[in-house]
Amino acid sequence: MSATAAPSLTQQVTAIDAGAHVIAAQWLGRTLALALGDGAALLVAEGGETRRVEAHPEAGILVAAGDGKRLVTGGDDGRVVSLKADGTLDEIATAKGGAWIDALALHPDGGVAHAAGKRVVARDAKGRERTFEAPSTARGLAFAPKGYRLAVSHYGGATLWYPNLDTAPEALTWKGSHIDVTWSTDGRFVITTMQENALHGWRLQPDRGHMRMTGYPAKVRSTAWSSDGDWLATSGAEAVIVWPFDSKEGPTGKAPRECGVRPARVSRVAFHPKAPVLAAGYEDGCVLLIRFTDASELLVRPAVRGSAVTAMSWHPGGEHLAFGCADGQAGLLSLPR
Repeated sequence: MSATAAPSLTQQVTAIDAGAHVIAAQWLGRTLALALGDGAALLVAEGGETRRVEAHPEAGILVAAGDGKRLVTGGDDGRVVSLKADGTLDEIATAKGGAWIDALALHPDGGVAHAAGKRVVARDAKGRERTFEAPSTARGLAFAPKGYRLAVSHYGGATLWYPNLDTAPEALTWKGSHIDVTWSTDGRFVITTMQENALHGWRLQPDRGHMRMTGYPAKVRSTAWSSDGDWLATSGAEAVIVWPFDSKEGPTGKAPRECGVRPARVSRVAFHPKAPVLAAGYEDGCVLLIRFTDASELLVRPAVRGSAVTAMSWHPGGEHLAFGCADGQAGLLSLPR
C-alpha cells in the first residue's frame, strides 16, 4: 500500500513549531522534550503549552538521550546538561578542553556516560566517575539492559566495559568504522551501524559469533527493537528493513522483512512500546504507522518538501507518537484510547 493510498491519521496530529532542527524527541512523564540544534530544548506540556529552555546558550546540541525523567544533552561547547520537565537545568559534566560531546548513554538507575574524542566517562547514580580511553574516537555508547556494562563503538569494532570493576575491557573486533551501537533487549547481541552502509553484530552467547547485515543503499541512522525483542527495525533504505532476532543465531542465514516501501529513504524508526506497530519517518517528511503483522499502513504525515524526519519517540504508554523534522517542524499524534 502506498502512502498516498493509506488511511489517514493526519487529523489526530497536533502541529508544533519547534523553531530549529529537531535532534531528538524524549518523554519526561507526560511532557514532551525536543532537543534542538540551536542549543535549546522545547518542553511541550500535556495541555499543549510550550516552554523554551536554553540548555546550551552559546552552542548547538549534538546528541541527546532520555530516561523518562530527564533529557540529557551534549553540545559542541563540551557540556553535558540534564533537563527536567519543570525546566530545571543541571550541568553534570564538562569535557576536557571543551571537546565536542560525540555520544551519550543513560543507565536506568541514573548513571550517565558521555564520550568526547577517545575519552569515555561513566558517572554512576552516586556521582562516582570512571574513565576509559577508546582505541579511536568513540562514536556510540549504550548501556546493557541489565547490569552496569557499557558498549563503546569505534573504528575497528566495539569495546565492552564495566565502569565499576577493575577488569580489562573486552574487545569485539571487526574491520571498518562503527558508528552507533545497541544491545538487544535480552543482552545476547551487540549491534553496530557502520560507515559502509551495513550493520555488524556479535553474538555474546554462546559463541561470540559475527553477524553481517548488508545491502543498504545508505547509512543506517536509526534503529529500534520491538517490544518482545524479536525484531530490529532499521532505516537506510526506501523501506523499513527489519531483522529477526528470535533465535540464538540472530539473523544469520535469514532474510529481513521489508515494510513501508516508498519512493524516499527511511530516516527514523520507532517500534510501539506494547503493540506490533512500527512508526517510520522518511527523508521527504512523510510519517507512517505500519502494522507489523500484515504490513498495513496508516498515514500520519504526508510528505513535506525540505522537512525530513529527524526524531521520533513513542510515549511509554503507547498513546502518543512525537516526531521532529530538519526544518524545525514537529508533531504529536494522539491515538484513541
